[in-house]
Amino acid sequence: MPETEKITINLGPVDLGRIDVLVEQGLYSNRTDLIRTAIRNQLDRHETVVKDHAARWSFTIGAEVVTRAALEKLQEDGKQASFRVIGSLSIADDVTAELAGATIKSLFVRGSFHAPDEVRDVLADRINRRGLL
Repeated sequence: MPETEKITINLGPVDLGRIDVLVEQGLYSNRTDLIRTAIRNQLDRHETVVKDHAARWSFTIGAEVVTRAALEKLQEDGKQASFRVIGSLSIADDVTAELAGATIKSLFVRGSFHAPDEVRDVLADRINRRGLL
C-alpha cells in the first residue's frame, strides 16, 4: 500500500509564480513542500470539523486493513460488516471476491481504497464515496 496518493491541481500563473518566489527564497525546498505544508495547515485549522464528522457517523480515522481472518470470523458468525474510514481502507490481497461479497455489507471511504481487482468489482455497488450510507 502506498504511503501517499498522487493528486493533480491546477494553479494560475500568478499563484505559481508566488510559490516559485518562496521556493527561490529558501522558505520551502520545492513547490510540493509548500503545497503539502499549506494543505496540512488547513487540515489542522479544520481538525474539529473532521473529528466531529467522524464521531457523528462512527468513522475510523487513519488506516484500516481488512484481513482474511477477520472476514472469515464474520462469515463463521453469519454476520456482515460496514466499514467507514477517513484515510485509507485496504482489503488484504488474500481476500477472495466470494468472501468479501458474503461479509462486507457496505464501504464508505473518504481518502483511498485499496483492494484486489476482483474484490473491488464484487463490492462496486457497496462503495459509497459521496453521501452517507
